[in-house]
This record gives sequence, structure tokens and C-alpha cells, in this order.
Amino acid sequence: MSAKRDYYEVLGVERQASEAEIKKAYRQKAIKFHPDKNPDDATAAEKFREATEAYEVLKDPQKRARYDQYGHMPEGGGFGGGGFEGVNVDLNDALESFLRNFGMGGFGDMFGGGGGGGGGRRRGRDLQVEIKVTLQEAAKGAQKKVKLAKQVPCPDCEGSGAAAGSRPQTCSQCRGQGRVRQVRQSLLGQMVTEGVCPQCQGRGSVVQDPCRSCRGTGTIRGEETLSVKVPAGVTTGNYMELQGKGDSGGQGVPAGNLRVVFNVIEDRVFQRHGDDLLIDLPVSPVDLMLGTRINVPTLDGKVSLKIPAGTQSHKVFRMRGKGVPHVNRPGTGDQLVRVLAWTPDRLDKGLKARLEEIREELAKLVPEPGAHLFD
Repeated sequence: MSAKRDYYEVLGVERQASEAEIKKAYRQKAIKFHPDKNPDDATAAEKFREATEAYEVLKDPQKRARYDQYGHMPEGGGFGGGGFEGVNVDLNDALESFLRNFGMGGFGDMFGGGGGGGGGRRRGRDLQVEIKVTLQEAAKGAQKKVKLAKQVPCPDCEGSGAAAGSRPQTCSQCRGQGRVRQVRQSLLGQMVTEGVCPQCQGRGSVVQDPCRSCRGTGTIRGEETLSVKVPAGVTTGNYMELQGKGDSGGQGVPAGNLRVVFNVIEDRVFQRHGDDLLIDLPVSPVDLMLGTRINVPTLDGKVSLKIPAGTQSHKVFRMRGKGVPHVNRPGTGDQLVRVLAWTPDRLDKGLKARLEEIREELAKLVPEPGAHLFD
């Protein structure tokens, strides 16, 4: 028997990988090499078994700790004092472990079938919609209406797919389970696999006398208007899943889900940087020299900001807690105020004459070229 490969190498993760990273890596390997996806491929089946064996050890903190300390047990001998005793997983064990860890309902979805549902049945198609929100709505939260074109339950058969006076019959092949087991021989011996029932397509029932309006599907094209709550603090790309708000499945199959993706419209006053807001504030050069107080716009209205005498252009002031709320944790971002020296492009004769009087005095105060003005 060849020596076992390092479990971390099998899953393609670092030894410091988290539980979530290990589970994700196993899922990817298991889906890639699953016997249902690679029929009669002995190499893929062995890699599937090997990945499952590695996961069964690394997902258990105690087994993982012993494995990290002792590694694989040498052939013909063992470690004393509580050494790692190892595990041996055959292909049937690996298949059962995969279904146990990831559920029978989502199995078809992993290999390109319909969405998962209870009892191994598929669900309606998942949908996605984009909602545009203003910065104010993103910061404060809002209720938005969205109209969806989607598959809805057929009103004539109430979603059953069966004509009036009839009803769907329990599938004879899967006995209403929506999934069937198959036993076949391979190079590794007897293999037991499970998949969507081909007779009822995972529904668990068969329509003998189909409804004329929906042709037995149980769904028709329709519309639905939903009220969606926009959580305070969302940003472009954030999304939320609404369970059961996707396409109707028909024939008793659960509806799919709806993914609502938020798109925050660019604001003409504020620039958003994470949960902080930046605003440019034009200020007279005289106000920068002498100091002043200016009312600054915020999401909650105007707030007075003190500009100290001698402030340089492009100086940034921070207003704590005046930004956007954190969406996944307590607290709020800040508002940054960048003061910019503003000069008029036209001067009347009187103002120009007064400025000429002090030009030479101000020139004496200007630093030499290359001075660090903004330290």
C-alpha cells in the first residue's frame, strides 16, 4: 500500500487554514471528483475518497490536533501516548459523508441541476434584481418598491399543474422522495449514488392530466410587487437574499430565492470612501488667513465648523460620526471636510485697489519654493 498523502496537500490548503477554508476546499474537490460527475473514472473516485478522508480528520479539532502533532501512523506500527490513530474511508463512506456534510437537497444544484429543497426536491429558479438608492437612503435606510416579472402559481390549477377534477400522483419510481439511489459496479467495487429522479424531475409527483393554462407546469408568467427594506449603511454591491421570492416552482416545489443587489447613486455633494464622506469646502483666502466659522452641509443638516487662522488650502478636518453607519457592526463613519482656497475670477476697481495695497506686505510672508506647507 502506498503511503498516504498529507491531508493539507490533498485539500490544497495551508496548515494554518481555518475551518471555513477547509470546508470550502473539500467541497470544491468533492464536487470536481464526485462519481456522479465522473462515471467509471477510477482516478476521480479515488481522489474523491481521499479528499473526504482528509476532511473527516481536519474538520474535527481533536483529530486535527493529533494529526498536526504526529502525522500519519507508519505502517506496521503506531505512536504511544495518544498518537494519531488515523482514519480509513472507503468510497461508500465517502459518498455518505458528502451527503451528510452538504445535504441531499443541494446535491443536484452543485452539478448544474435546480436549486435545493426539502426531501431532495428542486426549487424554482433564483432571480436577481438591482435597486438604485440615493446616498441619503443608503445612510438612513429606506423602503423601496420593486416590480418583478416572474413565474407565479397558475390560478386555474392553484400551482398543482393538474387539470380541474384531478390531482398529481405520487411518483412510482422514487415514491414521492424526488431522488433515487443507483447501485452499479465499478473498478473499485459496488458504488451507491443518489440523484434526481428522472421520472418526476425531483418533484416527487407526476401529473397525469395536465392543466391547459400552464400545460402542467403549475406556473405562468406574471408580476409581483415587493416592498424591500434597504438596511442603513449599504454600499454598491451589497446584496440581500429574500427566501421564496424567486420564480414559483409549481407542482408543490418550493419557490426560488430573490437576490436584491444595491446600487448607490453617486451624490453631487459628498464623495463616499467606505463609510466616510468627503466634501470640498470653498473658502476665501482671507478667511483662511484670519480664521472663521462656516456652516458645513452634512447628512443631518448644516453643522458649524471652526477654521483656525492660518489654515492652508487643502487642509482636511474630520467631523466624527457624521458619515455613514457601519452595515455589519455598531458605529458610524466620519465626514471629512477639505477646505479649498477660492479666488474670484473678477474684481471691481475698489476691491482690487485695496488688495494692491497689501500685496507687497503679503509677498514678504510667502515661504521659499520647496517649503513643506502642509506638514
